[in-house]
Amino acid sequence: MKAERLVALLFTLQRRRSATAAELAEELGVSERTMHRDLTALRDAGVPLWTEPGRHGGFRLVDGWRAGLDGLTAREAVALFALGVPEALAGLGLDTAGSAARAKVSAGMPPELHEQAALVAGRFHLDAPGWFGAADSSPELATVARAVWAQRRIAISYRRRDKVADRVLEPLGLVLKAGVWYLVAGVPDDDARRTYRVSRILTAAELEARFERPPDFDLAGWWRAASATFEQVDRPLRVTARLNRTAVRGLRRVFGAEDLAHTVIALGEPTADGWAEAELALESTEIGLGQLVALSPGVEVVTPPEIRAALAAIGTEVAARNSG
Repeated sequence: MKAERLVALLFTLQRRRSATAAELAEELGVSERTMHRDLTALRDAGVPLWTEPGRHGGFRLVDGWRAGLDGLTAREAVALFALGVPEALAGLGLDTAGSAARAKVSAGMPPELHEQAALVAGRFHLDAPGWFGAADSSPELATVARAVWAQRRIAISYRRRDKVADRVLEPLGLVLKAGVWYLVAGVPDDDARRTYRVSRILTAAELEARFERPPDFDLAGWWRAASATFEQVDRPLRVTARLNRTAVRGLRRVFGAEDLAHTVIALGEPTADGWAEAELALESTEIGLGQLVALSPGVEVVTPPEIRAALAAIGTEVAARNSG
């Protein structure tokens, strides 16, 4: 959005003593032509912007003029500056807002904090996608996000296995888990709240009708409770196992790309012998054993003992059949 881009430009100029239009355009990710238009817009808005001619010239703010960051402590500024989730912001249509926020925080930092922020950013990183899974492709995410902000109902077409269902929803919030976006929504004239995987929304249209958001609804709390229930009901069998490299590569094939993030709860680094410990959430003993057999012989079950014994028995039976 242009307004957010102008804020980003304003605080970038505040941070830098002087910069050319080309340098500003590169830093903010726009064309040089757009940058000249934005600089003109800042002037028209009353920002005291000067142009310095010559080889080492550029654009700068009048000395002593600045927009402050009232209320932010040094630690808060460093934390905000170091936090980076550009893919999530871009998906929500907030990438320019993120740039503006980072520029604003950076402009308000004393020089000694820039180094501290760089150190924090260099030591902590958020990798949203799950193991072996790229982030979901969600072409309707921005439309859904706008409806969440505006508290407007949306009409969607939703893919459910082998059929498509049409729904009118009251979007309450979006959750990003392991690179997958989920919409938490209510249904008009129904107290139930449901979860929809955004990548399965084929079409989405924001409606004129607004809805009242329940004043007691807590998105984070609701998601924690719903996730715990989902794991207990949908994948109640927890298995700790050791996997060799071949089995690790086979996880996507056996469990499917869409369900992998919910199945592989944890995966450790391979040890010297090339085996890695994994924690898996499986649907049932029957289904889980079939999936573990598909990973064999590169899987060794550690717990629970009954699954370990059952897998060993299947292996013995297969070996006896092959030898006969």
